[in-house]
Amino acid sequence: MNHARARYLHAKESVDERARSHRVRDRLLDELPDSPRVVEAGCGTGVTVSRLLDWGVERGQYRGLDTDPGIVAHARRVRPAICRRRGRTVASTAEGWYVDDLDCRVSVGDALARAGEQFDTGADLVVAQAFLDLVALDDALAAFDAALAPEGLLYAPITFDGLSSFQPDHPADAAVERTYHAAIDAQPGRDSRAGRHLLDRLRGDLLAVDSSDWIVRPRGGTYPADERYFLGHILDFVADALADADVPEAGDWLATRREQLAAGELTYIAHQYDLLARL
Repeated sequence: MNHARARYLHAKESVDERARSHRVRDRLLDELPDSPRVVEAGCGTGVTVSRLLDWGVERGQYRGLDTDPGIVAHARRVRPAICRRRGRTVASTAEGWYVDDLDCRVSVGDALARAGEQFDTGADLVVAQAFLDLVALDDALAAFDAALAPEGLLYAPITFDGLSSFQPDHPADAAVERTYHAAIDAQPGRDSRAGRHLLDRLRGDLLAVDSSDWIVRPRGGTYPADERYFLGHILDFVADALADADVPEAGDWLATRREQLAAGELTYIAHQYDLLARL
């Protein structure tokens, strides 16, 4: 199991939760049936199970899909334990677990290929958190449309939209950020401006949209929760993008940013959208 990825996903939970639009979430909860059938694409550690419970969704069916077998095994192990520690009634089943009356299962699979297999009569909700900048957008929308029941909902929070900013200022900022986004776009299916493109595709189906920017900043020389680790991984992603690029001062930029992170001086902002649509 990739322990670094698991820790990164847990570390970003507090960042995601702070960024999430309460207005879009509230509209989602207004539209959901009492006992929804939920499919999640790229479920990671299964944190959406905890979020649904926190929001009052305590019965229904949840099916999470992720391509990483190690992360799926981790989710099966840790998510029921986290729910139990939070006072929930947890019972294991042959295929997953129940939390209160929410039937939860996570499995290995490509969400674009398998989302439609989860419920014979279709899902009431597809969740695609921090996912739609990783895959071909039109393919994903077609797969999710096919997976949803009539009147089903797509909830796509934390969808990246092409702005990364680091503070304090550095002379190489513009070149580094341009190179980082270009490296994202060079990967098959990826889109550094997925947020705006999704907004355009969903024009006729959109129920709610709001910004959900990541803002990671130090407080008194330290970072909340495990957000220093999270921000270190963001710098690693940027370093990978710079590795084969000709960016003057790239080495100094990275060294300076790592020193600022260690000193509790680095702030990071990423622009994103939360979107809710009835496809």
